[in-house]
Amino acid sequence: MLDEAFADVYTKFKLHFYKQVFGRFAQREATLTTVESFCMEVILAMGTPTVAEFSNMMQISTPNAAYKISSLVQKGYIEKVRSETDRREYHLVVTQKYRDYYNISYQYLKTVIDRAKERFEPQDLQKLEEMLTVVSKELMPEIQLPDRDPNAPGVLPRFV
Repeated sequence: MLDEAFADVYTKFKLHFYKQVFGRFAQREATLTTVESFCMEVILAMGTPTVAEFSNMMQISTPNAAYKISSLVQKGYIEKVRSETDRREYHLVVTQKYRDYYNISYQYLKTVIDRAKERFEPQDLQKLEEMLTVVSKELMPEIQLPDRDPNAPGVLPRFV
């Protein structure tokens, strides 16, 4: 039963995001291909990865990653920022254009969290937060997320 409940929540978040994205196609606002959307999701989740870090995460060749990144730069969704520590490397930084695009997903998350705050007692919300933190940090060791610095360029805060 837990697996079904978890799957339902995950699926509803995905479906809401897809519904909003496809709505933008009708208005000709969406310019990302499906693969580019996945790439942007990965870059956003990784913070400000280098091209090599991105290609390793996606398990694609560096030239293939560079090709996909070039398209995203041309479309204005990411910028390549030279590393302060290694001038040969560039970090991929999400632009405001993508932040606005992605915000449709985060706004719904904020709506659901606000509804949970109205529906549940504070101690229940605290327990849910503790459990989700354990799931993320301990039960999903295969995927490491960077610590979120809200002041870092290109990093979305928890709610934008």
